[in-house]
Amino acid sequence: MEMILAHDQHALSLLHKRYARILRSIAIKVVHNDADAEDLVQEVFLQIWDRVSHYDPSKGRAIGWITTLTRRRAIDRLRKRETYSRFEDRFTEETKAQGDGWSHVHEDVAQSEISRHLEQAMAALPEVQQRAIRLAYHGEMSQREVAAHTGIPLGTIKTRLELGLTKMARLLSRIDDLLWVGHRPVNA
Repeated sequence: MEMILAHDQHALSLLHKRYARILRSIAIKVVHNDADAEDLVQEVFLQIWDRVSHYDPSKGRAIGWITTLTRRRAIDRLRKRETYSRFEDRFTEETKAQGDGWSHVHEDVAQSEISRHLEQAMAALPEVQQRAIRLAYHGEMSQREVAAHTGIPLGTIKTRLELGLTKMARLLSRIDDLLWVGHRPVNA
């Protein structure tokens, strides 16, 4: 330990040769995982190198201090893994309870984009076609009701709706991909 305190890397190598197998068996009894035990032993040797000044020979032999470090680190790792596992389980349960929250976010974003494109397409129409479409679709009026409401002949309303919708369809043909979110159509 004095050699390690003097930062003699050869001493750390000797310590590793002498005690790595014992420390690994201590770690494996706690964490029950070979890979975690290997990582943990390496971390313990790094900790020995960094914290050698904390070793007090009057309180016991070096092996006692090293095995205590190993056991504590193994318990910490086990607690961390269990905490992570509980968190993961809770997250999974909450996600199941809420459904797929992200698909709703994607649908909302797509719906917002569709609305924006619809408004842009509407703005490109002549005012008379815009008014006929707004009354028919937003006002939920039949063609006859639009004609009666505006005082415009039914044939003219039909023509304005047909021309306006045809032009909008042409303008909106570039946004087909927005109508599909998560492989299912969005109600547009």
